[in-house]
Amino acid sequence: MATEYSDHVESKEKQPRTARGLKTKRKLLDAAAIEFGEKGFHEASITGITQRAGTALGSFYTYFDSKDELFSALVKDMSSRVKSHAAGAMTEWQGALEREKLALQAFMEFAREHKEIYRIIDEAEFVDPESYRAHYEATAARIFERLQEGGKAGDLRNDLDEAHAWAIMGMNVFLGLRYGIWTEEKSAAKIAEIANEILAVGISTNGD
Repeated sequence: MATEYSDHVESKEKQPRTARGLKTKRKLLDAAAIEFGEKGFHEASITGITQRAGTALGSFYTYFDSKDELFSALVKDMSSRVKSHAAGAMTEWQGALEREKLALQAFMEFAREHKEIYRIIDEAEFVDPESYRAHYEATAARIFERLQEGGKAGDLRNDLDEAHAWAIMGMNVFLGLRYGIWTEEKSAAKIAEIANEILAVGISTNGD
């Protein structure tokens, strides 16, 4: 995880041009995740971030103009890493329901490893509303795309709406909070299985 680098975009002049630059920026983002996760945006400091990263203060300003800019980049970075983590758990030949199960399991595992993600994303609603909204819109769009693919393949109903994708995302987010952040009393695989059963058969005793 430490050497991952997401596809979030800043201004061209701030883009690392060397492998060393990529590594330094990755260190700053990873350190920022811990600093913001522990202290929150307002109490976190650039000095605290660079100390955690083991980099010089000047290195920070090589890649970011301010704490606000770093926070925005971090939200985009974490969103991209969640996307990559979920995508890595899925393959094109899996059925639609299996893909949703594996995507949720991967998200749960990521959240358990990076518990700071919830605080950072939640704070983004107030610190950087644009990135906050973009994170959830992009996540829902990916789920909706998978639902449409499942409909075309005959795995799912072909009349599923965008609202279905948002409902699934909402379920996933709160399952991640309850069983990924607050406790880990059930395995990620078990939680994904329970959620998948809801998608497959629902919770009503009434037949069609």
